[in-house]
Amino acid sequence: MAFQLNSVVPWGHNLEEYRTMFRLTGEDLSGRIAGFGDGPASFNCEATRLGASVVSFDPIYAFPANALHARIEETRQVVMEQMRANRENYVWTQIKDLDMLESVRMSAMETFLADYEAGRAENRYVPHTLPDRLPYGDGFFDLGLSSHFLLLYPSLGLSFHIEAITEMLRVCREVRIFPVVDLDANKTALAEDVMAYFRKTRTVKLIKTDYEFQKGDNLLLTIR
Repeated sequence: MAFQLNSVVPWGHNLEEYRTMFRLTGEDLSGRIAGFGDGPASFNCEATRLGASVVSFDPIYAFPANALHARIEETRQVVMEQMRANRENYVWTQIKDLDMLESVRMSAMETFLADYEAGRAENRYVPHTLPDRLPYGDGFFDLGLSSHFLLLYPSLGLSFHIEAITEMLRVCREVRIFPVVDLDANKTALAEDVMAYFRKTRTVKLIKTDYEFQKGDNLLLTIR
């Protein structure tokens, strides 16, 4: 079945959020970085402006900017209504309120859209669906990042996650995944099973971060 854009709810994070979520250092940003499921995040654009080498992978990059912009506008109000109904589940410290949240997210997505077509031409935004094989050699990237995608959806199943992370680890020397909970910020058997599987052959760590927007999701998973 072909990938359908109308199944996506685009919601983008910025560079500062990526820095905090993934505990990114200057050394990290000096290496080659792959972002998986980046969607309309402004991370790639902002990091590239600072001289970083970033390639983002997502199936939505098969679509032109005008289609992505239209989808963002279609879902914007729905997402904000859901946030309003569930605001008690969030920590309103770095982001102070719903108005600031909408402003931060829309700013990130507008920055992404302004950079998108140039980034596609430069092969910084590559259409790809995990766990399909990536068009890069073993260990090409120093670091692979997954923001709000892997482990967030237990319905995708253990096999999918193992295959997806295995392919990420093929091309990346280290993988970092945030968060390590489901959409309701609950710990899951899926996350435990994924960590148990990769502990057999890799170094697996859970690290506390300073990023906690949804209550209870402030842990970063690293596999190397």
